[in-house]
Amino acid sequence: MAAQWSSPVRYVECDQQGIVFNAHYLVWADEASNGWWESCGLSWSGLTARGIEPVVKASTLEWSSPARWGDTVTVDGETEKVGRTSATVRFTVRVGERVCCEVRTTYVATGDEGSVPWPDDVRGQLAASLPG
Repeated sequence: MAAQWSSPVRYVECDQQGIVFNAHYLVWADEASNGWWESCGLSWSGLTARGIEPVVKASTLEWSSPARWGDTVTVDGETEKVGRTSATVRFTVRVGERVCCEVRTTYVATGDEGSVPWPDDVRGQLAASLPG
């Protein structure tokens, strides 16, 4: 199950050559994350109301082509791995069919005392979102 978010590239997101500055790819992945949680049948507010605070443990970026001012970027979020306390999502940033960057973000469930296991129902919903 994949989630999708898109936006036109704004001038303020670009350098002097009209190429998107690297940090904006993380912003776009973060924007797409809300849709990804929803595609898993989970809402951020629902998780936090239960005392589950997902936090970003790590993000990696791998660029393959630049996005430029005037392009419209689309970000697809897809669950890549679900662990006992974590979930990794691959956010693919593209312009049309051209892939610009892949962002992999690992979220860790935390509670009052640090890292905690996902509740069984949440882990089940995350696992059900794995492709194939």
